[in-house]
Amino acid sequence: MRKVIVVIGLFCSIGVLAQKKDKAVFQEKKAGYYQTDILTGIEKYESEKVEEKADLLFKLDVSGKDYPTNPKEYTTIWKNDVLSQGNTGTCWCFSTTSFYEAEVKRITGKEVKLSELYTVYWEYVNRAVYFVENRGVMTLGEGSETNAVAKVMELYGVVPADAYTGMLDGQEFHNHEVMFEEINTYLAGVKERSDWNKVTVVATVQSILTHYMGEIPSRVKVEGKEIAPIQYMGMLGIVPGDYMNFMSLMESPYWKKTEYDVPDNWWNSNDYNNVPLDSFMDLIKKAVKNGYGISIGGDVSESGFDKESQVAVIPSYDVPSEYIDENARQMRFENGSTTDDHAMHLVGYKEHDGAIWFLIKDSGSGSRNCGVDCDKFGYYFMHEDYVKLKMMTITLHKDAAKELLKKIK
Repeated sequence: MRKVIVVIGLFCSIGVLAQKKDKAVFQEKKAGYYQTDILTGIEKYESEKVEEKADLLFKLDVSGKDYPTNPKEYTTIWKNDVLSQGNTGTCWCFSTTSFYEAEVKRITGKEVKLSELYTVYWEYVNRAVYFVENRGVMTLGEGSETNAVAKVMELYGVVPADAYTGMLDGQEFHNHEVMFEEINTYLAGVKERSDWNKVTVVATVQSILTHYMGEIPSRVKVEGKEIAPIQYMGMLGIVPGDYMNFMSLMESPYWKKTEYDVPDNWWNSNDYNNVPLDSFMDLIKKAVKNGYGISIGGDVSESGFDKESQVAVIPSYDVPSEYIDENARQMRFENGSTTDDHAMHLVGYKEHDGAIWFLIKDSGSGSRNCGVDCDKFGYYFMHEDYVKLKMMTITLHKDAAKELLKKIK
């Protein structure tokens, strides 16, 4: 028995040493797409820019690395062009709206562009209702979760993008900074006064939203007919109840529905199917290989998440690939080094050097630093290890998860 243990220990050591060591460098923090385009577009950048000592970031040294950063080499699903969320915290909606657009194409063959801001508007209204009903005990922020889109669609439907842009005349980029501050200040006052009149609170929040985003449509013109947004959703073949949410955390029992315990899950949704990590990864790989897109969310703050090369990897100095498991994943969630940062749209895959890489469509500014004319503008290239360690939840069609859903109690 002792000899067997020695052999196994030696095998594990060889496995760890087989991964080539990565190194990190300190990089000067540079102005990227957010500063040079978005902030300039909303006429803020020059007025707020101040001369300061450059920040240094501890980042993976990507020089000399052979990373697959050509989107054209990936096997992809259909997707609309990349689109910026501007100066907002609405990645949850941009990523998942892109996901549903791809679903419409997969299910019906139609190519549509849907309004993200229609969903955002009603999400804020839902928060106002929840705020009153729960006497202000909730997280207030711009963020939400990918499953919030189905929740809103079920109540209010969807509209084409040109029916509701969420921007006023002359706006180049979405900017919710002032709007959110006004809503936040108003609701704080409601709580301080215990002024729990739901009708008044909702009406006031809607008036703020309308002021900054424009009048919300109650009907849209499609194929020459005036129809309600719920009817339009039906025409697209979208059934909100057909979309499932998965997570993988040891803190809750596997094979059961549970709550994803993060601030952006402000309504405490317990609609997440919690599955073992190997099952979680297998689901993602099989889904994209079978033509299903995925709305995916997790942490993008790591040293190996590089906004210059637009790659996301787990460096060996963080944790070797062989040691990335449910324990490593849970530990980082527990100690706060894995947070619920960002949601994106997984649209393709590529096998490279014995591993799966995923093509990630992104609405955030970091994926745009290469410039509008480069092929990888608006995309990240994510190694499967990064998904395994740092991506926490997914939303996808139930047909892509038939076998796993049979095991959920």
